[in-house]
Amino acid sequence: MYSSTDPRAALNATTPAKNADAPIAALATYEFPALPPDEVGALGSETWYVRAQNFVLAFTRLVSGETLTRDASAQREEYVLVLPHDGLTIDVKAGGESRTVTGAGVVIVPPGDSVVTAHGDGDLVRLFDVRTADLLARCGNARSYEQPHPRVAPLTPWPDPPAGHRLRVYLNADHPLRPGRFGRIFRSSSFMVNFGDAKDGPRDPERLSPHHHDDFEQCSLTVVGDYVHHVRTPWTSKMSQWRDDEHAAVGSPAVAIIPPPTVHTSQAVGEGPHLLIDIFSPPRADFSAKAGWVLNADEYPAPEHVTTG
Repeated sequence: MYSSTDPRAALNATTPAKNADAPIAALATYEFPALPPDEVGALGSETWYVRAQNFVLAFTRLVSGETLTRDASAQREEYVLVLPHDGLTIDVKAGGESRTVTGAGVVIVPPGDSVVTAHGDGDLVRLFDVRTADLLARCGNARSYEQPHPRVAPLTPWPDPPAGHRLRVYLNADHPLRPGRFGRIFRSSSFMVNFGDAKDGPRDPERLSPHHHDDFEQCSLTVVGDYVHHVRTPWTSKMSQWRDDEHAAVGSPAVAIIPPPTVHTSQAVGEGPHLLIDIFSPPRADFSAKAGWVLNADEYPAPEHVTTG
C-alpha cells in the first residue's frame, strides 16, 4: 500500500505467518520524559531501557563528562550506538581503538570492554541484542516479554564481518540522501538502523504508507517532533483477539514497538522539524536485497539466501 513514488513499493513480498490464529501483540509506546528513568549516572545522566523481542534499547540523556561502560564479562556481542542529533560529541574506546565521533550517525562497538564519554550534553541510543542478558531485567517493559511473542521470529544473527570485529563509525554527513534509496540504512550482524533526515512540517495525510510485516517487530524511535502511530490489528478467527484501530499520539523522544502482522503507518503532525529512526533485529532481508540501500553492506555481508538485485 505504498505510493508509486515510495522506494518501498518495489520490495519483495514476504511469507505470511504459518499459524494464522496465533495471538497478536498490542502496540506499545513509551515517551521517555513522562517516565521515571531506569538508571541515573554519577553526573546525572538519565537512561531508560525498553526491550523488544530480540533486543534492548537504552535511551540516555547524557550530561557532559558522563561515561557509559560495558564489561567484557557481560558484553560478548557487538552493540550499536545511534547518535540522533548533530550536536553531540563522544569518545568511544573499545577493542584497543579510540575514536572521537561528532554528529548524527551510527557506531558499531566490538565485543568486550568499552567506554563511551560525553563531551557536552545530548541524547544517545544504545542497541543490545537479546543475548546481552544482564540488561533484560532493567527494561521497564520486561514483563511484556516474560513469554516470547509467538508472531515474532527469534533472532538468528547474520554473518560476522569478514574483516573481524572492530570500532566502525558511519556518519550521516558522509552519506547524502539519494532519490530512489530509502533513507540511510546501516546494519550489523544483529541490527538494521534506518536513519532518515529531518523533515519540516506535517506529513501529507493523503500520502501515508500503511503496510505490515509478517514476522518481525518494528521499533520506531521519534527523536524530533510529534507523531501519530496508526495501527490496525488484523482479524483472526478468534473474536477475542480483535482490537479497535489505534491512533497513538507521541512526542519526542519516544519509542513505539509495532508488532507483526499489524498494519501500520506513522504520521508526522504539527509544524517544525520531525525525525524518526526505524530499528529492526535481525536485519531486514527485503531492504538488504535492494542494491545500494544498505550503506555498509560491504562490511556486513547478508546470508546466502538474501539475493541483491
